[in-house]
Amino acid sequence: MQLKKLSLIVAILSGLSACGTTPKNQQPVSNPQSQVQKAQPQENLDANALYTLALSKQGASRIQLLYNAREAAIIERNWLVLEQVCFELETKASVDHVQNKLYIAFAQKEQGKFESAHTILQSVDAQLKLAEHRGWHQYLTGSIFASQKLPKKALVHYFKSADIAQQNKLTIAGLDNDIWSALQQLSSYALERFDRGSVIQQGWVKLAKYHQVYLGSTVQLHQAMNNWQRRYKNHPGSFIIPNEVKSTINLAPYQATKLAILLPQSGSSERLGAALKNGFLAAMDKSQVNEIYFIDEMDSAELIERELQKVQADFIIGPLLKSNIVKVKSSSFVAQSAAIFLNEIDPEDAERIHTEHYYFALNPEHEVEQAMVHFLAKGFQKPMLLAPNTPSGQRLIAHFNSQWQNFSETEPEAGFYNNSEDMVEVITQLLEVDRSQARIKEVKSLFRSEVESETRSRRDIDAIYILGDAIETRLIKPYLDVNVSTFAERIPLYASSRSYSKQIDKTDKGDLEGLYFTELPWMLPDAINERNLRDTYARLWPEQADIEQRLFAMAHDALNLIPELKQLSKIPGKEFDGLTGSLSIKEANQIHRKLSWGQYHKNSIRLVSLDERLPTPLFMQKE
Repeated sequence: MQLKKLSLIVAILSGLSACGTTPKNQQPVSNPQSQVQKAQPQENLDANALYTLALSKQGASRIQLLYNAREAAIIERNWLVLEQVCFELETKASVDHVQNKLYIAFAQKEQGKFESAHTILQSVDAQLKLAEHRGWHQYLTGSIFASQKLPKKALVHYFKSADIAQQNKLTIAGLDNDIWSALQQLSSYALERFDRGSVIQQGWVKLAKYHQVYLGSTVQLHQAMNNWQRRYKNHPGSFIIPNEVKSTINLAPYQATKLAILLPQSGSSERLGAALKNGFLAAMDKSQVNEIYFIDEMDSAELIERELQKVQADFIIGPLLKSNIVKVKSSSFVAQSAAIFLNEIDPEDAERIHTEHYYFALNPEHEVEQAMVHFLAKGFQKPMLLAPNTPSGQRLIAHFNSQWQNFSETEPEAGFYNNSEDMVEVITQLLEVDRSQARIKEVKSLFRSEVESETRSRRDIDAIYILGDAIETRLIKPYLDVNVSTFAERIPLYASSRSYSKQIDKTDKGDLEGLYFTELPWMLPDAINERNLRDTYARLWPEQADIEQRLFAMAHDALNLIPELKQLSKIPGKEFDGLTGSLSIKEANQIHRKLSWGQYHKNSIRLVSLDERLPTPLFMQKE
């Protein structure tokens, strides 16, 4: 009986004190992240030592030491030992096995073993008799969805957990903070769709809506929060307001009036620097920036530091080249200044990111991910990827494949071509047209008379994604049209922005009918509201290359992003509609782009809206 009482006392996961009687001088706790009852000291041993000692004991002593080790592991946040202890307790008949499995799922979740944690939660789904079990099961399930960057699905479970906790007067530590974190990742449209259900749910959603609308507006936010508190008395969100409002109520945007901009003004990249400069100057018309000082990023680190100290700018933009970003980071002025670097973050720096340093790159990986999300939303099972046999082409296809494997059991087909001569061979092999041709030749050899025939391509390819440039795409598309069997359903064709060229399109759209592609809104007809800007640009620089046009748009967005940065970084679901796409800030202060979709249609380009629902990870698809 004493062992049974001990197991009830250590009901850390879900307030399981309701399951039995606890000693009068002890207060039961509710879950692993709350304050747990301290284990009786065993010569001041830590969780691992207690676990090792337990394995040397038998009977009641063994179980008691395992309970002590479990408590110590939670206090120490030693999730590996917690998992090991719970696996050992699985063999004991006196243990609450549902509770123990929830412990294991929790420990595995904390270690990033999301697939195995999810499997355990599914295995106990039909055994959840107690409210405490149900509440924690919903919370843990939601937290796994959140770990996979699916906040909408996470909130469905979080709100169920919150309702169970409220109805049964339970405390589920971590739940309120996780609800708040997930809500901040939603757009205003998504929040509107969640504004229903129980009073608890509606209260949370309205709190998030007020926070999103009035963030940075001190008086309005304070008034909105007061109104919310009067309407939702004793709501669990009330405990978050003091900290959140305190940290964000004065989150005023950057008030930059003097900029220091580092860009290449000499050397082989001078042409790129000139395109950037034009974009920055054009953006000044509608900004509060009064002064811009351009500094050549190709100068020495010492000279750049002297220039920055002399200018004393409010904000820094640039450099463009990754090697120069590394160089200027040694500057003491840069170290204490807010900045947007015009390239991607070095992976080695991701863990020690400066809170006011942001990274803005025209990263092709963003397009690849966007295409992959659409393919999965459409239910494509076997896409075929075509890319030049270059380091860039290999990198992008490897990135697509690594992401795809998280959501699908099938493997995409990939083909690399070295030049225009072997494109036909690569395509015919991938589509297995060469095998069809061999069969036709064999049949014809058996008959003297003429045999009517038509080649057939394989039927399992359901999408083709081209990662070549504009010229290569115009060569590949006709080959695909000819080699896809007329008996098969037309395979949709997709491409990246590399396939599109405003210059080439003026004289040759080729036979690109039906091709979908991602592109900067700035490069597409009627995709932006800045019609006057587009007309002025075309008049001033009618012959500029595509890369220069894209850099112009990048610079224009970089300057206009300055007053938006703090809110974009604080609200993951917030976006800024720029010339380079819908911009948001992801992990490590990286600015992420979602591009527009265009399609060649009747010898022109039209904007299209394609399905981009976030995919569910493979291990969760059976739910």
